[in-house]
Amino acid sequence: MTGWFGAVPRGVRALRRGPGLRARLTLIYTGLFFAAGTALLLATNLMTARALNRQFVIRLPPLEAPSPGRDRKFLAFQIGKDYLSQIEQSKQQVLQDLLQNSALVMAGIGILAIILGHMVADRALRPLHRVTDAAERLSESTLHERIALAGPHDDVKRLADTFDAMLDRLQRAFDAQRRFALNASHELRTPLAINRTLLEVALEEPDASEDLTRLGKALLATNARHERLIEGLLLLTRSEHELVTRRPVDVRDLAQGVVELLEPTARRRRITVTERLGPATAGGDPVLIERCVFNLVENALKYNVKDGTVAVEVAADGGNVLIRVENTGPLIPGHEVADLFEPFHRLRERVGSAQGSGLGLSIVRAIVNAHGGTVEASPRAEGGLTITVRLPAAPRTLLQAR
Repeated sequence: MTGWFGAVPRGVRALRRGPGLRARLTLIYTGLFFAAGTALLLATNLMTARALNRQFVIRLPPLEAPSPGRDRKFLAFQIGKDYLSQIEQSKQQVLQDLLQNSALVMAGIGILAIILGHMVADRALRPLHRVTDAAERLSESTLHERIALAGPHDDVKRLADTFDAMLDRLQRAFDAQRRFALNASHELRTPLAINRTLLEVALEEPDASEDLTRLGKALLATNARHERLIEGLLLLTRSEHELVTRRPVDVRDLAQGVVELLEPTARRRRITVTERLGPATAGGDPVLIERCVFNLVENALKYNVKDGTVAVEVAADGGNVLIRVENTGPLIPGHEVADLFEPFHRLRERVGSAQGSGLGLSIVRAIVNAHGGTVEASPRAEGGLTITVRLPAAPRTLLQAR
């Protein structure tokens, strides 16, 4: 978020949004208490003052014999005046003490009301916390969980029941998606495999003409491209599922194996691959992590220049495993880098290219997201791309269980 003078700090944005629901409820409870307490204090003081004015009774002592020059009536008037003055002072002192003591008591009880208000607000919002926790915990692998909130059929219960009903619909939708992916994999891969077999048999015929051989090789290459596309789609679907079980994965060995596997491709394209592989153990699926590294290195080799370079780095980075692949290549506009992770997206130089299906980096992002990691790409000033992946390192409990 930006303003006239640049980006607005997060703290300022939080102040603009105001306090949270629990704080607002606490403020409402406390404000109502102080309003009611102030009204009660004023009413108590008014009634006490009225009672003192109407109910105060004094008894004068017996009058002594008047001194010469002063009669009995004057003496009685003077004594009554003194007593009335003392009564008025005592009444004011009583009202002042009552006001001070009431204010102190209300301040103490007000502090207690703030604490109790916060506790009451927390208890009232506890069902909402269960809904929030369920939403944060929700993933494709935990769609079977439900809130199942018990209690009176109030607004919060209706919200929880509505959320459970939404989870039911989501679970049915994901189950249907899985079934469709399995059926599609069978229905699409089988005819392609049959076509590949027929083409390979036709190409092995000794009396096949040159035109027929050339056409068969072209069709075989197209068929192989379609097979890679289907395999990529199926792997992308699998990679988007959150992992249920995790195992320690030695990323250095995986990266070393991938570099050795792609060494003939690099040699054929006259690309130099450099390695800087340090010890690093991630927690996750070894097959998916290997595919992630393979796609990164393969992508760096495919979209490179002659006599180019590819640098592969693996290192432990605090609580993460860092995988960085950097390659030379054509200049890439900065605003188009983020779109490279979208399925079937290619840059202008890659449109119509038969080098890949446009799913390599999409699969990388899906695998990284399934492992709870991050992936980012940045263009190099001299051309090419730098892709950095961070995967959570294997926890100590997982390493001990190995």
